[in-house]
Amino acid sequence: MKEIALSKKHKELNAKMIPFAGFNMPVSYEGVNVEHQNVREKLGVFDVSHMGEFLISGENALELIQKISSNDASKLTDGKAQYSCMPNEKGGIVDDLIIYRIDAEKYLLVVNASNIEKDWNWIAHHNTMDATMRDMSDEMSLLAIQGPKAAEAMQSLTDIDLTNMKFYTFEVGTFAGVEKVIVSATGYTGSGGFEIYFKNEDAEQIWDAVMEAGKDLGIKPIGLAARDTLRLEMGYCLYGNDIDETTSPIEAGLGWITKFTKEFINSEELKKQKENGPSRKLVAFEMDEKAIPRKDYDIVDENGKKIGEVTSGTMSPSLEKGIGLGYVPADIAGIGNKIHIQIRKKAVPATLVKLPFYKG
Repeated sequence: MKEIALSKKHKELNAKMIPFAGFNMPVSYEGVNVEHQNVREKLGVFDVSHMGEFLISGENALELIQKISSNDASKLTDGKAQYSCMPNEKGGIVDDLIIYRIDAEKYLLVVNASNIEKDWNWIAHHNTMDATMRDMSDEMSLLAIQGPKAAEAMQSLTDIDLTNMKFYTFEVGTFAGVEKVIVSATGYTGSGGFEIYFKNEDAEQIWDAVMEAGKDLGIKPIGLAARDTLRLEMGYCLYGNDIDETTSPIEAGLGWITKFTKEFINSEELKKQKENGPSRKLVAFEMDEKAIPRKDYDIVDENGKKIGEVTSGTMSPSLEKGIGLGYVPADIAGIGNKIHIQIRKKAVPATLVKLPFYKG
């Protein structure tokens, strides 16, 4: 089990620690609902240092990235970031990721913790153009400072203009007295904020400064459990749940990050799927009655016949109702349609809705 740089801090804060993707991670501190609402209303800080970071550089860096990713990274300029996915050769997804363009010959790829080794091997296998690859995952820490008060709380720690930083842009600068910190206007919560990347040896200094700077505005440490409820309220896909090696980006509603203006791995097959329409689609639903849908519960029709399964589900702290995602046949994937979730012996009705669940 790997320990993240701030493990000691989390234990001092009485975090409940659990094994997650091979790391010992804080899942909660005060409880999911309290932490969730704090991010929606004020701000919170997540330690997500388990994520993977690969530096791809050299004159052929962009060529490699264009080959392995579905989005068009040639549209990036310095200081811009892009959400993308890496398709496999069978119509599924190796991983989803964020691509940061540092300069024309240097890109940072941020991947999911559970996929670090798999992703590295996949990219290396396709690196026929000899781009320089460096795995920085074990050297870097990552904090997500999220919530409507994040910019106001953190501005005292940096000269970077946080208030006017546009979504999916980033700057490299001094933060909390530490140089060369990547400050990125990205996140997984739908409540605004930043993600900051820095070296492990600076983790305690930055954590203490962040907690102190946010103290008067109500900052709290937030665990992975609330991170999951926050992302689900936005309908953001979670790898291993809503997308995996067997789900295509077209089925998952990620056509917007799948650009056929270029060639990439399996682009021809995915293009055909987009033109013909997928046979199944990832849908969002709200429970019509008080009930909590969970991952792997069956989705059934009015006759009790299985038509799909739940990929993510929870009791939404903001909406106070059960919400979920799951795959169903494309012909019944229309907004407003009714489905049923098999919860133990009862088929509980649910309605298909438009994302996000949480409108802010």
